[in-house]
Amino acid sequence: MRINLSSVFVDDQAKALAFYTEVLGFEKKNDVPVGEHRWLTVVSPADPDGVELLLEPDAHPAAKRFVAALVADGIPSTSFAVEDVRAEHERLRGLGVRFTKEPTEVGAVTIAVFDDTCGNLIQIAEMD
Repeated sequence: MRINLSSVFVDDQAKALAFYTEVLGFEKKNDVPVGEHRWLTVVSPADPDGVELLLEPDAHPAAKRFVAALVADGIPSTSFAVEDVRAEHERLRGLGVRFTKEPTEVGAVTIAVFDDTCGNLIQIAEMD
């Protein structure tokens, strides 16, 4: 058994696709119309056959409340591994990304948290 798909709820799939590809650097993998929404996934260019991230519409009322509660408590929806949190923080900040938590050492991990512009807080993490 292996993980092949994870998801984040987004308030606008087109905006999410632009942010996750143009800013974060992921690549679009699937874009399939499903009613008024899309089955829209992105992958890491370093692992195009790896885990896909579904940019899932937050159309269900429970999804909106869930994501809003996470954001209100400062909890990231997911975490992405990076080789150098400080360098990635600087790169993303230079692209206008708003961070809610600056690079911080937490035991053997350095983390930072940013707003993905689509309703979520996202953590980046570097294992020391």
